[in-house]
Amino acid sequence: MLDDELPGLAYLKMLCDQLPELEVVKAFNNPQTFLKEASSIDFDLCILDIEMPGMNGIQVASLLNKKPVIFTTAYKEYAVDAFDLDAIDYVRKPVQRERLQQAVQRAIRRIAGQPLQKTFVQLNTDKGKSLIFFDQLMYINTSDSDSRDKVAHFSDGGELTIKNMSFEKLQELLPSDRFCRVNKRELIAINIVQSFSYDEITTNVPTPAGPLKFSLTETFRADFQKVVATR
Repeated sequence: MLDDELPGLAYLKMLCDQLPELEVVKAFNNPQTFLKEASSIDFDLCILDIEMPGMNGIQVASLLNKKPVIFTTAYKEYAVDAFDLDAIDYVRKPVQRERLQQAVQRAIRRIAGQPLQKTFVQLNTDKGKSLIFFDQLMYINTSDSDSRDKVAHFSDGGELTIKNMSFEKLQELLPSDRFCRVNKRELIAINIVQSFSYDEITTNVPTPAGPLKFSLTETFRADFQKVVATR
């Protein structure tokens, strides 16, 4: 593992030591030192930070002869570059044990030659090409300024405007067991659903006026109920 900040490195090592499927061979806080020693170390997976002085994690990963890597970083803007390198996963800091374990399980499946379930989709947005991670996406609604665009809302409070994309195309790209359209203008993640009635969905998303709610219209009611029933 590699992280230039010693407190972050110690914390990451502590988390890794808690995962029985993972053995930490060696930890580094300098990318140049790591690259000098990497060829003499027997390892199956590298967990590394991205933002580091002198050489960033993207550059380091590109020199590892396609070794599986998991990136840990506080920065969202490197995600596209990370997955261009076929990274196993991209874990945002502060790293949580459960999220790291999920990434390690994906690495184990990759090393074993098993297909990995996709965790994101890359779309054109108002910020350029962006990765939309399924576990962070709460809902999508039609843009008020241009109905051809859709606004994605995330669990961290962030938003992205998806450019010129229909709901039909979005439904093709998103996992059908995790997302469902509920009315003409909105599509939601099933995991935010707290309760629902014949024509209204109450979520676990707080707002100043109370839980966020969505209308459930007749056209989409049967599909929504079907997806909810399988959860």
